[in-house]
Amino acid sequence: MNYLYPIIKADYLQRSRSYAFLITLAVTVYAAYSFVPTPDASYTTFTIDGYRGVYNSAWVGHVSAMMSTLVLSLCGFFLVNSGIKKDIETEVGLIIATTQISNFGYLLSKLLSNLLVLLTISACALLMGILMFFIRSHGYPFHISDFLLPYFLMVVPAMFLVSGLAILAEVFLGRKTVLHCIFYIALFGGIMSNVNSNNNNPIEVITDGFGIRTVVNSVKNKVNTQFNENIENVSLGYTIHLGKKDYKTFEWNGVSWTGFYLFSRALWIGMILSLVYLSSSFFHRFDFKQTVRKKKEKDQESLLKATTAARTRFDKFTLPAVVPAYGIFPFIKTELLLMVRKDSKWLWFLNIGLWIATLFVPLHFAYTFLLPVLLFLQVGRISELVTKEKTNRLHYFTYASYKPLQRMLPAQIIAGFSLLIVLSLPVICRLFLTSGHMAAIQIINGCLLIVMLSTFLGIVSGSKKLFEILFFALTYLAFQGLAVAHYLGALPHENYKGFILSILMINVALLICSFAIRNYQTRNL
Repeated sequence: MNYLYPIIKADYLQRSRSYAFLITLAVTVYAAYSFVPTPDASYTTFTIDGYRGVYNSAWVGHVSAMMSTLVLSLCGFFLVNSGIKKDIETEVGLIIATTQISNFGYLLSKLLSNLLVLLTISACALLMGILMFFIRSHGYPFHISDFLLPYFLMVVPAMFLVSGLAILAEVFLGRKTVLHCIFYIALFGGIMSNVNSNNNNPIEVITDGFGIRTVVNSVKNKVNTQFNENIENVSLGYTIHLGKKDYKTFEWNGVSWTGFYLFSRALWIGMILSLVYLSSSFFHRFDFKQTVRKKKEKDQESLLKATTAARTRFDKFTLPAVVPAYGIFPFIKTELLLMVRKDSKWLWFLNIGLWIATLFVPLHFAYTFLLPVLLFLQVGRISELVTKEKTNRLHYFTYASYKPLQRMLPAQIIAGFSLLIVLSLPVICRLFLTSGHMAAIQIINGCLLIVMLSTFLGIVSGSKKLFEILFFALTYLAFQGLAVAHYLGALPHENYKGFILSILMINVALLICSFAIRNYQTRNL
């Protein structure tokens, strides 16, 4: 256990000093500002049809805690799910493997460093929530317990759960980013699916991994009792309201935390610790003997072939003539091959299956649901468009190559865009055949947006994390019915042409900024 503290400290400092962390922190602070909208705002974050709680200490504190739990659980996994991978890439893991630290001790240190990163962001959200109370509330007393208790009982256990799931994903699913995404999306959706359940029986409380349902039911019971209503569903998350809407207000004074609720939080923490302990038996401890053995066998075969070839007569006149090629087409071909060969074949079977399904399922379902899923499955490929050189420490060569700004960067953008267009082609063709020309144009526009976001965020941060977080958030919000987040334009808009134009302007701005920043990087390496 003496080794835990240095590993936790080093890992935390390394992550907290990265651009991805700082940008995520800034976005979280802004998001925390929006958790408590003004009374005349066109959106709500905790929506009860026709009703709104007054901004007393309990309401602001609990809503801020619930939204922090939702947002950080949604995005935090993708921020911290590469701790072990980073040790493999930097070869620090080989040093750790020679120490006396146990597998469980190492995984526990990674879990705790993940937790510290997420709690740092949560603490900033807590401070912003307290600030928003003094800005938004008028005439209500401030009680610090209305902020600390919800954060301690909801946010902290939820962040522990997310941190542990990131460790389990890395141990059992390796470095397959797409598998991590599928695993977490399925689990996150399962946990959030019963938030509106009206049952408060022990099973329902225990299965609520994020601890939100108890607060939701308390608010619903307050409204139903005070106004003689029968409201069963509320919405947690950003909900856009078109036009001015009148609300009846009510005063809610918080939740009475029960002993069983506290036991359920402790049970989830204990379960995660148990699973991490069990996973330590399957942890590779950076032992890649099988890979090394196969590499040695392959090297021996190559050496044997080279020796055999050397024994034969060498005639330089039989070699093909050297023809200089300064175009970008070889780069595009290489980038496409790198993306196609990135993941295992069975994932391509899944992609092809979904691609074929978009040809035959109802067009609205293919456009609204299947196509965003299909494009999101390419997150591992698209996220590394401009970051793989830095990840593999080849940027010293690529930046110094012949015209990297005119050849390599355009080739990466064209290759990523081409891949997404080919995957979207069935829906695009069906829309053109049914006179949905504007929607088809928006799909092309949306595919370009995804590629440009990956390019810009990858160039700025040097990491793929920010794009993965943003892409996941966009996909999730699109499935929640938020029209602005559906970058493919499948949901109705008041001004559809204005939406297309806005996305196009964002694409142009991202393109210009990406080239400008990469130009600076290549000149100041």
